[in-house]
Amino acid sequence: MKKLSVLFGAVMMVVSVGMAKAQKIATLDLVSVLNAMPEKKKADTDLKAFLDAKESEIKKKTDAMQAKYALYTKEAPTKTEAENKARQEEMQKLQAEAQQMSERAQKDLAEKEKLAYAPIEKKVMDAVNKVAKANSYEYVMDVNSTGLIYKGGPDATPAVKKELGLQ
Repeated sequence: MKKLSVLFGAVMMVVSVGMAKAQKIATLDLVSVLNAMPEKKKADTDLKAFLDAKESEIKKKTDAMQAKYALYTKEAPTKTEAENKARQEEMQKLQAEAQQMSERAQKDLAEKEKLAYAPIEKKVMDAVNKVAKANSYEYVMDVNSTGLIYKGGPDATPAVKKELGLQ
């Protein structure tokens, strides 16, 4: 019985090795492809400019708020309790506005990223699909993903870059 299970295990190993060799697997350095694309570089630049503008707006708002807080703190001993309470409420309102402004900026940036990167992703995926079909690859794995354990097969990066006209 033990010999039978050893024989069965050996047969399964041979079959699985044969099946693995029958599959055409290629790797792709997706980061390299994306970083070589002028569309991605332009999108990155545009998004950075948008982010810098939003950060500048938020900084102006928070700087003004901090200046007002410093003034109110300095003047607090000379003001009435009602005035100090009103100023405290005003500061809470300004802080809430700054927080909302920051959240809105993050949401706007996420939407802009989605709009900017969607056509780039589609273009790359179309090129990957075309290269994979032309070379009969059954699988194309990204070399940057943590799921890749061994890289020994053909590399589809040059073919995808060529398809995108990047070489």
